[in-house]
Amino acid sequence: MSRRVAVTGMGIVTSHGIGKAVNWRKTLAGESSIRPVTLFDTAVYRTKTAGEVADLPTPPWRRMRASRVDRASHLLYHAVAEALEESGLAAADWDASRSAVAVGTTLGGMASGERYHRAYIQKGPERARASYVVDHLAHAQPLHLMDEFALPGVPRVFSNACASGANAVGYGFDLVRSGRGDLALCGGYDPLCEFAFAGFHSLQALTTELCRPFDRHRSGLVIGEGAGMLLLEAWDRARARGARILGEIVGYGESNDGFHMTRPEPEGTSAAAALRHALRDAGVGAEDVDYVNAHGTGTPFNDAAERTALVAALGSRARDIPVSSSKSMIGHLLGGAGAVEAILTVLALATGWLPPNVNYETPDPQCDLRIVRTAMRAQRVRVALSNSFGFGGANAVLVFRAVETVP
Repeated sequence: MSRRVAVTGMGIVTSHGIGKAVNWRKTLAGESSIRPVTLFDTAVYRTKTAGEVADLPTPPWRRMRASRVDRASHLLYHAVAEALEESGLAAADWDASRSAVAVGTTLGGMASGERYHRAYIQKGPERARASYVVDHLAHAQPLHLMDEFALPGVPRVFSNACASGANAVGYGFDLVRSGRGDLALCGGYDPLCEFAFAGFHSLQALTTELCRPFDRHRSGLVIGEGAGMLLLEAWDRARARGARILGEIVGYGESNDGFHMTRPEPEGTSAAAALRHALRDAGVGAEDVDYVNAHGTGTPFNDAAERTALVAALGSRARDIPVSSSKSMIGHLLGGAGAVEAILTVLALATGWLPPNVNYETPDPQCDLRIVRTAMRAQRVRVALSNSFGFGGANAVLVFRAVETVP
C-alpha cells in the first residue's frame, strides 16, 4: 500500500521569532537574527554570538508548571501549537493506533542537565533538583507536549546528529504512506546551551565572523536554537475533511558513511546515495528538481562535500538548480535544523519565492553552484529537496512537491 502524504500544518520557532509569518518575512528579507548570547557567559569563548531566540514567551501551560519544564519544551510548545492549530485537528481526531508523534533532537533537555550540574557543584547534591535530571532526558519534552495537548501514544525520538529532525519527518512520512498510520506530528528541536556551544568551539567549527555558506571565505558555522513541527496526513483523509493542504512530501532518503565522527566524507559518496535514494523514492529525476534547501553550514569541509554530493547525484543539472542555506540567518539548529528547513522548503514551493543565502559574496570554485544571493521569484518551483548531513556521516534528504502541480 502506498498513499500520498499531505502537509496540513506547520509550526516554527527560530531566532527570527515565533510562527511562520515572521520567519518567512525575515527569511525573504535576508535579515540576520544572529545576536550576542545572553543565556550564558561567553567570555571564555572566541565566538560571542548565536541564533538565540530573544525574549522567548512562556507558553500558557495548563497541565505543567512553566518553571518546571525545560527551555526546549517551551520552544517545542510554540511549534506544536501552531502546527495543530493550522491543521484544524482536535485531540479527538487522534487514534493512538493510527497516529504518531516523532521528534528529532541532539540535546533534549540539556539546559536542565546544566542546571542540575551547576546546583550540584555550587550548592551540594541535596539542593540539586532531581526533576532537572528527568527533564534532561530526550523523551521528556515530547511527553510533556503530548500530555499538554492530549495526544495519545508513545513518542518516537530520533537522535543522530544534525539529521535528527529530517529523520523524524521521514519516519512520519513512511508511516502514513505505508498505511500503518493516518497522522504523524513530526519534526525537531534543540535549545541553545553552553554544552553544545563549548563542544563546537573546541572543534574550532564556530566562526567569529559572519556565517557564509558556500562562500570562498567561509570560516565556520553559527549555533542556533528553535523547533519545527509538521503535521503529515493521508492525502485522501485530508481532502475528505476539507483541510488546507500546504504541500506534499513525496520522497525520503537516508544513508550513513561512517567516515569520521565530525568531518564529512570529502567525496560526498554516501550523501549522494541519500540524494539518489530520495529521488528514486519520490519518482522524480534531476531534471524535475527546481530548488535545493542545502544543509550549508558554512564550514570549509561541509559545503565542499555537499556540492560534490549534489553533482554526483544530479549530474551537470546540479549547477543550474538554485541553492540556498538559511543557517546564514538563524544559525544551525542541530536536531531542529532538518525540520525547520523542511518548513522553509514547503513555504518556497507554496509561494514561489526562493529564500536567500545571505553573506555570500565571493564564489568558491569548490562550490560552483547556483547560489541564491537575494530572495528571488522562481519561474518554476514544483519539486524541491531539503538536505540534512550530520556528524558521524548521518545523511537525510526529503523531497517535497508543490500542491498546485499535483494532478
